[in-house]
Amino acid sequence: MSRKIVLGFSGGLDTTFCVKHLSEDKGFEVHSIIVNTGGFSEEELQKIEAHAYALGVASHTTVHAVESYYNSIIKYLIFGNVLKNNTYPLSVSAERLSQAIHIAEHVKKLEADAVAHGSTGAGNDQVRFDMIFHIMIPGVEIITPIRDLQLSREQEIAYLQSKGVEMNVEKAMYSINKGLWGTSVGGKETLSSKGMLPESAWPTQVTKHETEEVILGFEKGELKKVNNQIFDHPSTAIQFLQTLAGAYGIGRDIHVGDTIIGIKGRVGFEAAAPMVILKSHHALEKHVLTKWQLQWKDTLSQFYGNWLHEGQILDPVMRNIENFLQNTQENVTGKVFVQLMPYRFQITGIESEFDLMNSKFGKYGEMNSGFTGDDVRGFSKIFGNQTIIWNAINELNKK
Repeated sequence: MSRKIVLGFSGGLDTTFCVKHLSEDKGFEVHSIIVNTGGFSEEELQKIEAHAYALGVASHTTVHAVESYYNSIIKYLIFGNVLKNNTYPLSVSAERLSQAIHIAEHVKKLEADAVAHGSTGAGNDQVRFDMIFHIMIPGVEIITPIRDLQLSREQEIAYLQSKGVEMNVEKAMYSINKGLWGTSVGGKETLSSKGMLPESAWPTQVTKHETEEVILGFEKGELKKVNNQIFDHPSTAIQFLQTLAGAYGIGRDIHVGDTIIGIKGRVGFEAAAPMVILKSHHALEKHVLTKWQLQWKDTLSQFYGNWLHEGQILDPVMRNIENFLQNTQENVTGKVFVQLMPYRFQITGIESEFDLMNSKFGKYGEMNSGFTGDDVRGFSKIFGNQTIIWNAINELNKK
């Protein structure tokens, strides 16, 4: 009897290669699974399923994980205003962890002998998948054909053509990963320290050129409303905003980062909705939170984002930080006004009943009704008292 293996399957070049290699070269009974974290339409999922069966899998499973992905990870990235290296909204980093967890659960369900993924040996995904599998399904063999064989994309294409599998060669030259929290794009232009992706490589083309205002409605830190449209779940609001902002080419950039394995890497990404949401959410927070709430959020959020990027979503400290972030959102409710323009956006203001920039207590740079000038004179002496003493002592010791 053939050994049973579960393969994380997207239908792209790498995982298409894995099906053929594992079934025909290694003799495995391959069970493919795709975890949809927001990157596929129903029509695309059906095509991927048909593609998997045409390649010869024994079974194919589709997991609809958009809402659970948001609830378990994306929500906290928004609460923390998380941008890796102040640039990247962790689009693929977060997505891979959700996918790995669902794949591990499927391995348990099928009582499979092994699990496989299509990661290369040069990036972060290999560590994320491997680590989740080691934690959740210890003892199950992990097989990684692309990493183990050290294959280039050109070699994979040639192998599949020899097996009679037709591939769109031009499309296969770019690695595209689309999800709820953005799309990554890798190609020859991102393999060196200089180069920009061509217009044709971006999955979302620019079709809007006139400015447009959108109003984002947040409730306790979560996006619940866009303009006058109310959404049952924030994940749906994110997808709707993506259709509005994506057409402007907003959120396109190239991220340069440190991989878990210690090498530098570049990847292109487009993340219109995530970038607009993160900047809008942060703008609202700056109005409704105190300076110490903002400072500790920044500190813990940076750790949270870095630790998540490195695959450590199952570390219990992440639950501790999530509880803190959740608690900070109690008053993060209100509207944020955003102007969309080609390739950029601008936040023009907020409205919130919790706005601490309240004219009843004074106007910045003009007057303050909460204290007098004499109060400030005394406060200034007390506030700087220890430094005054330090300077005085050190001046005496110089003599």
